[in-house]
Amino acid sequence: MATFEDFSKLELKVGKILEVAVHPNADKLYVIKVDLGEKTTQLVAGIRNYYTPEELVGKSAVIVVNLEPKMLRGVESNGMLLAAHSEDKIVILTTDRQCLPGSFIK
Repeated sequence: MATFEDFSKLELKVGKILEVAVHPNADKLYVIKVDLGEKTTQLVAGIRNYYTPEELVGKSAVIVVNLEPKMLRGVESNGMLLAAHSEDKIVILTTDRQCLPGSFIK
Protein backbone atom coordinates (compact mmCIF):
# COMPACT_ATOMS: atom_id res chain seq x y z
CA MET A 1 0.00 0.00 0.00
CA ALA A 2 1.29 3.46 -0.86
CA THR A 3 1.56 5.92 1.98
CA PHE A 4 0.46 9.54 1.85
CA GLU A 5 4.16 10.42 1.82
CA ASP A 6 4.63 8.24 -1.29
CA PHE A 7 1.73 9.98 -3.04
CA SER A 8 2.95 13.45 -2.06
CA LYS A 9 6.19 12.84 -3.98
CA LEU A 10 4.27 12.99 -7.27
CA GLU A 11 3.99 16.37 -8.93
CA LEU A 12 0.79 16.62 -10.96
CA LYS A 13 0.17 19.57 -13.27
CA VAL A 14 -2.17 20.63 -16.03
CA GLY A 15 -0.51 20.35 -19.41
CA LYS A 16 -1.88 21.72 -22.66
CA ILE A 17 -1.27 19.33 -25.56
CA LEU A 18 0.47 21.25 -28.35
CA GLU A 19 1.52 18.56 -30.85
CA VAL A 20 0.88 14.87 -31.39
CA ALA A 21 3.02 12.71 -33.68
CA VAL A 22 2.95 9.02 -34.49
CA HIS A 23 5.80 7.20 -32.71
CA PRO A 24 8.28 6.05 -35.39
CA ASN A 25 8.84 2.61 -33.79
CA ALA A 26 5.51 1.63 -32.24
CA ASP A 27 1.96 1.05 -33.47
CA LYS A 28 0.20 2.05 -30.24
CA LEU A 29 2.26 5.07 -29.14
CA TYR A 30 2.16 8.81 -29.75
CA VAL A 31 4.93 11.32 -29.11
CA ILE A 32 3.24 14.32 -27.50
CA LYS A 33 4.53 17.87 -26.87
CA VAL A 34 2.95 19.41 -23.78
CA ASP A 35 2.99 23.02 -22.49
CA LEU A 36 3.53 22.95 -18.71
CA GLY A 37 3.56 26.73 -18.26
CA GLU A 38 7.23 27.29 -17.42
CA LYS A 39 8.45 24.74 -19.99
CA THR A 40 7.43 22.45 -22.82
CA THR A 41 8.10 18.74 -22.48
CA GLN A 42 7.79 15.55 -24.51
CA LEU A 43 5.78 12.49 -23.47
CA VAL A 44 5.24 9.10 -25.03
CA ALA A 45 1.73 7.75 -24.47
CA GLY A 46 0.03 4.50 -25.46
CA ILE A 47 -3.25 6.04 -26.55
CA ARG A 48 -2.98 5.83 -30.34
CA ASN A 49 -5.75 3.23 -30.64
CA TYR A 50 -8.18 5.49 -28.74
CA TYR A 51 -7.55 9.07 -29.95
CA THR A 52 -6.65 10.81 -33.17
CA PRO A 53 -4.06 13.59 -33.00
CA GLU A 54 -6.81 16.09 -33.83
CA GLU A 55 -8.83 15.00 -30.79
CA LEU A 56 -5.85 15.58 -28.49
CA VAL A 57 -4.32 18.87 -29.67
CA GLY A 58 -5.57 21.74 -27.50
CA LYS A 59 -6.79 19.57 -24.62
CA SER A 60 -5.70 20.29 -21.04
CA ALA A 61 -4.68 16.99 -19.46
CA VAL A 62 -3.33 15.79 -16.11
CA ILE A 63 0.42 15.09 -16.31
CA VAL A 64 2.86 13.57 -13.81
CA VAL A 65 5.83 15.90 -14.35
CA ASN A 66 8.51 14.67 -11.95
CA LEU A 67 9.12 11.13 -13.17
CA GLU A 68 12.63 10.24 -14.24
CA PRO A 69 12.99 10.24 -18.04
CA LYS A 70 12.36 6.90 -19.73
CA MET A 71 13.19 5.68 -23.21
CA LEU A 72 10.15 4.08 -24.84
CA ARG A 73 10.96 2.30 -28.10
CA GLY A 74 13.83 4.72 -28.73
CA VAL A 75 12.06 7.99 -27.83
CA GLU A 76 12.51 9.78 -24.50
CA SER A 77 9.42 10.40 -22.37
CA ASN A 78 9.64 13.08 -19.66
CA GLY A 79 6.45 12.52 -17.71
CA MET A 80 3.20 10.63 -17.87
CA LEU A 81 -0.21 11.52 -19.27
CA LEU A 82 -2.81 10.13 -16.88
CA ALA A 83 -5.69 8.11 -18.26
CA ALA A 84 -8.41 5.77 -17.05
CA HIS A 85 -9.00 2.30 -18.45
CA SER A 86 -12.76 2.01 -18.82
CA GLU A 87 -14.11 -1.27 -20.21
CA ASP A 88 -12.53 -1.50 -23.68
CA LYS A 89 -11.22 2.06 -23.99
CA ILE A 90 -8.70 4.51 -22.57
CA VAL A 91 -9.91 7.96 -21.45
CA ILE A 92 -7.39 10.71 -20.72
CA LEU A 93 -7.92 12.76 -17.56
CA THR A 94 -8.72 16.38 -18.46
CA THR A 95 -9.90 19.50 -16.65
CA ASP A 96 -13.60 20.32 -16.77
CA ARG A 97 -12.92 24.08 -16.96
CA GLN A 98 -10.30 26.20 -18.66
CA CYS A 99 -7.07 26.06 -16.66
CA LEU A 100 -3.63 27.58 -17.24
CA PRO A 101 -0.88 25.21 -18.34
CA GLY A 102 1.38 24.43 -15.40
CA SER A 103 -1.38 24.73 -12.79
CA PHE A 104 -0.70 22.41 -9.85
CA ILE A 105 -3.14 19.62 -9.09
CA LYS A 106 -3.72 19.11 -5.39
